[in-house]
Amino acid sequence: MKIALFPGDGIGPEIMDEARRVLDALDLPGLVVFEGDVGGIAYKRHGHPLPEETLTMARAADGVLFGAVGDPECDNLERHLRPEQAILGLRAELGLFANLRPATTFAGLEDMSALKPEIAREIDVLIVRELNGDVYFGEKGMRETANGEREGYDLMSYAESEVRRIAHVAFRAAQGRKHRLCSVDKANVLETSQLWRDVIIETAADYPEIELSHMYVDNAAMQLVKKPGQFDVIVTGNLFGDILSDQASMCVGSIGLLASAALGERQTEFGTFGMYEPIHGSAPDIAGQGKANPMAMILSLAMLLRHSLGREDDAVRVENAVAKALEDGVLGGDLGGPAGTREIGDAVLARL
Repeated sequence: MKIALFPGDGIGPEIMDEARRVLDALDLPGLVVFEGDVGGIAYKRHGHPLPEETLTMARAADGVLFGAVGDPECDNLERHLRPEQAILGLRAELGLFANLRPATTFAGLEDMSALKPEIAREIDVLIVRELNGDVYFGEKGMRETANGEREGYDLMSYAESEVRRIAHVAFRAAQGRKHRLCSVDKANVLETSQLWRDVIIETAADYPEIELSHMYVDNAAMQLVKKPGQFDVIVTGNLFGDILSDQASMCVGSIGLLASAALGERQTEFGTFGMYEPIHGSAPDIAGQGKANPMAMILSLAMLLRHSLGREDDAVRVENAVAKALEDGVLGGDLGGPAGTREIGDAVLARL
């Protein structure tokens, strides 16, 4: 088994250190780990945010664990040299099209949510977002209208093959959960969404055990706040998924606890190749101070164990250790507690 670790910028190296300690404690047989540079640190060392040697490591691995990128010292660089291009470049080069974003309220942390505690404790949803299509990647530009006004345009489009492959990811995810899948679109006004819905329905024939439902995106946004417990797995396009996954994250109460996965079609000996990262940024304002909460990074490792290495038991062990540490009151600054990065890592290891 081969894992590539890319700590990146800001708090990335600190939280990656704690994830590495957890990985070492699992003592996986035959594990090979390599580490590379991405983001601002890669630009400073190699002249590019995604050096070729880093890409080579990623291609050779069964899964990639990614920290965070973003460095204020690089803000004035040309766009293609900015740290964030490392993420986009890895997604494109590795064919990562499916974003898995779980959002679950941990016991005892219901008060962290902006929702009422009795509503917040219901949240246990997995949002499956298509990453490579939609309005973000369609034709776009600026033009002039007939009367001389400036007009911006962005083309939303999906090919049926793009919808079908993300549909399969979502249905398989639902098989491993509560067997419910809600497809979110805007088929009442968008032809792109009508195609999306048609292909989702066609694909459902391959998964008769999954209960499929459909919901317009505006209603889905309301229902995530009103009654989040009704959702198990949500599948949606790039634009809608970007918005809904962030909304679900804040319904939980803290982005410091939320992991994510970006999966492709490549199958390894052990599972599906993917890249795993916490959803928070590089937090340069607290970098190097030992204040960052590494739990999202550690939970990202759990997702890598599950999806790319086929180590479900180990993934559950890690997730349970994080949940127990939280239940015992080991809280970082993002959760209003005093625990620092290493203290949180120690607490997770003790419960592992």
